[in-house]
Amino acid sequence: MRVRQLMDESGVKFGTSGARGLVADMTPEVCFAYTAAFLDVIRCPEGGRVALGIDLRPSSPGIAAACAAAIRSRGLQAVYCGPLPTPALAYYAMRRNMPAVMVTGSHIPFDRNGIKFYRADGEISKADEQAISDADINLAQLPLAEDLPPIDTTATSDYIQRYVDFFEPECLQGMKLGVYEHSSVARDLLGALFTRLGAQVTALERTNAFVPIDTEAVSAEDTQRGLRWSAQHGFDAILSTDGDADRPLIGDENGRWLRGDVVGLLCARQLAVDAVAAPVSCNTALERCGAFDTVVRTRIGSPYVIDAMNVLGRSGSSIAGFEANGGFLLGSEIVRDGRRLEPLPTRDAVLPMLALLASGKPLSTLSADLPARFTASDRLQNFPTESSRALLAGLQESPADMLALFGRHAVEKDLTDGLRLTFDDGEIVHLRPSGNAPELRCYAEANTEARARELAAQCLAALTA
Repeated sequence: MRVRQLMDESGVKFGTSGARGLVADMTPEVCFAYTAAFLDVIRCPEGGRVALGIDLRPSSPGIAAACAAAIRSRGLQAVYCGPLPTPALAYYAMRRNMPAVMVTGSHIPFDRNGIKFYRADGEISKADEQAISDADINLAQLPLAEDLPPIDTTATSDYIQRYVDFFEPECLQGMKLGVYEHSSVARDLLGALFTRLGAQVTALERTNAFVPIDTEAVSAEDTQRGLRWSAQHGFDAILSTDGDADRPLIGDENGRWLRGDVVGLLCARQLAVDAVAAPVSCNTALERCGAFDTVVRTRIGSPYVIDAMNVLGRSGSSIAGFEANGGFLLGSEIVRDGRRLEPLPTRDAVLPMLALLASGKPLSTLSADLPARFTASDRLQNFPTESSRALLAGLQESPADMLALFGRHAVEKDLTDGLRLTFDDGEIVHLRPSGNAPELRCYAEANTEARARELAAQCLAALTA
């Protein structure tokens, strides 16, 4: 059966990052076929090893069992790394020149899940996704699931050691940190790492039920949690991640969550990289701050950021990328005081956390010298992708509809990814369908934080009026 046929029948399709779908639709047949097609496309040599990991969603072990069966069907050995951050699995696999399969739905609701695929040299490309979709897989007379092997914890320990080796010993000495654990797959790892670097760590609100934390659209409840925890404990910072720990959620000493695109900018500046790739949705302070020799804007999604970093790498510059969700990608080696940090060209939550914490400054002050540009984002949930696309197409074709919606004409229209409009006062509104869930996302940028939030809320309210 062609994988594309299974995609159409099940609704499990490639999104911004990996294959995503409803858990009910991610049957053993679908998950087996995706994984087998991935291994056929990358032509993994028989007898080789494939790293396999999961997040803490209740559906993830069952999906991983189908992935393990597909790995065995190709004459390969699954190295089961258990629950761990996606970047930890990627780091482990890339260092050993082996592919990897990560079962995770990242931040999307618990009734959905997904699978991310990594070649030996990093994330698969959009061309790889096309090839996987076009592959033919024989599902007859094959076990479509099998028991998972014992957990190998090497990947988790290697990931911790990566940061212990690069950052100064005891660089967090004297700091009081709160770790908002919820259902993050990194909840134990973060506490262990921060403690090892000298911090006093307090665990906050661990849950058994899966919590879909979206670092681009922090809930009102989490906003209040951050403020309350800061007042109660006097933390220097509060740290958390999304479900698979490739996107950070960082709160300053006042309990205010930092925007992901500002976190990425500050991390790149702390690492003193020369060139940065970032999606078009990120804050324009990236260009305006003057900290980088080159800035390249991309479509939203880590594959596009990675493609841009690969092009930038030909210049010999030090390179990084980040997304509006705060996920940070390191495209080149960083050497500081004789300590070496290897490239990790996939979204990572831990590096931006440590880069900001190790600055020695209150987190609220790190952005004080940046241009006064503020971003906000929100979303309409349960908004079908087809409806989002039809809406944006209509706005592009009808200036009258656009004027009615926004009350003013745009002076610049950017169609790199969705519809991004710049108005004559410099305010920006950007609408696009989510690549991972049936949601319409709205990004807004203005000269004050309050105005950015107001602009995003006004736009979504007008769309639902």
